[in-house]
Amino acid sequence: MIHIHIPGVGEKHISHVVFDYNGTIAKDGILIPGVREEMAAFSDRLSFHVITADTFGFVQKELSGIHCSITIIPEKDQAEAKLAFVRRLGPDQTLCVGNGANDWLMLKEAAIGIAVLQEEGLAVTSLLAADLLVKNVLDVFGFFRTPDRLRASLRT
Repeated sequence: MIHIHIPGVGEKHISHVVFDYNGTIAKDGILIPGVREEMAAFSDRLSFHVITADTFGFVQKELSGIHCSITIIPEKDQAEAKLAFVRRLGPDQTLCVGNGANDWLMLKEAAIGIAVLQEEGLAVTSLLAADLLVKNVLDVFGFFRTPDRLRASLRT
């Protein structure tokens, strides 16, 4: 668990991190270099979850050996499926990261929603639903290492 006090917002106790797959922790279905190592570095403090439609069909292979849950959702009602998943975990203790149009509901519902703008782009709906935007998914792990970065960005 990671504890973050955000002035004007309150305490955030993050136990779960939910990642979208394609465009967020993977490019064209291939895991972004550094993600495997960063997830391993924090797996003793956080539960990692990957939820995806698995567009390229590589998620199981790419995440092999990484301590995380993988949920493959059907083509229909993806935003709602991701939202339901976050609600089962407990949104108040969940940080979500995504870039696609099907991520906006989970980003909005999460204790902290982070939109990521990388090479595959970022849906405007998800940008507007997020609490924060980062330029690289590896920046998210920097927040775990140095929570004061989140405090500085999200305080009101």
